[in-house]
Amino acid sequence: MNKAHFLLLIVIVFFISCKEQKENTTKQSLEKINTISVLIDDQLWKGEIGDSIRNKFASPVIGLPQEEPLFTINQYPAKLLEGYRTTSRNIIVIKKEPKSKFEITENEFASPQNIVRISGRTGIEIIDTLEKHSTQIIRMIKKSEIVENQRIIDTALINTKRITKKFHASIHIPKGYNYVIVRKKFMWLKKEIPSGSTSLLIYQIPIKNIDNRTQSSTINSIIKIRDSIGNLYIHGRGKNTRMITEAAYSPYFSITKLDQKKTYESKGTWELKNDFMSGPFVNYCIIDSRRKRILVLEGFCYAPSKEKRDLMFELEAIIKTIKF
Repeated sequence: MNKAHFLLLIVIVFFISCKEQKENTTKQSLEKINTISVLIDDQLWKGEIGDSIRNKFASPVIGLPQEEPLFTINQYPAKLLEGYRTTSRNIIVIKKEPKSKFEITENEFASPQNIVRISGRTGIEIIDTLEKHSTQIIRMIKKSEIVENQRIIDTALINTKRITKKFHASIHIPKGYNYVIVRKKFMWLKKEIPSGSTSLLIYQIPIKNIDNRTQSSTINSIIKIRDSIGNLYIHGRGKNTRMITEAAYSPYFSITKLDQKKTYESKGTWELKNDFMSGPFVNYCIIDSRRKRILVLEGFCYAPSKEKRDLMFELEAIIKTIKF
């Protein structure tokens, strides 16, 4: 081997070893879904800055019957990140420093990982930065948590070929769900959990069944459809019981996209008429213009002795795997 070939071999080995070392230093992030690690000194955490963080990131989740925080927040001293390779998935670092700063770093110590760094000369500067960017941070964390939840779901899936054949769409549903009712244009899948259950509904309706002239008429159409489905398929053990949308509270409504299709999203609570059962639901009405239909995907749970945030978040993650 001549000298030139020998040097080339050394260079190749060096780059391969560097690449392997970098890959080995990136660990899988480990943390419960919907958890944020906030690295901030105790003095700041106990004051107005801490109050602002809690108001933004631990505000109540919409659509749940009881108050539950948007994210679970764990607070640690800010110096913890210095020299420590944390595997937390979502991190917010707050510091008082001579220079104001807002930056987001991805996959610095683990993957997936979001690290948000906020600093300012005064508490007011830090709070102003939080106010300005909190919506962006929440959107980013929720999106990455959906992806992480879907990664967990994909580790063990049930066979959904009958769903694809019936509705011309695919969806990833984790093991534990079983088909309860299968009809021509309707399916109900259910998973038993300790002291309750989670359910997924899939059905299609004519596109004309939703009046979209105003937001109010759209919401009323969705409620009417939900209640008619409950009357047909979802009953309690007692006589004359059926699932309805809770009349006391109008569902939270927004417009989004699933698989690039316009979608009406609504979140609220359901109850069994003439019974005591109730719980939260999330409903997506996907406008499929090509087939002149609306494909409805809904998740709901019954878990009277459990917190429901993460149960509903998993259902949302399942629904958002839909592909036409």
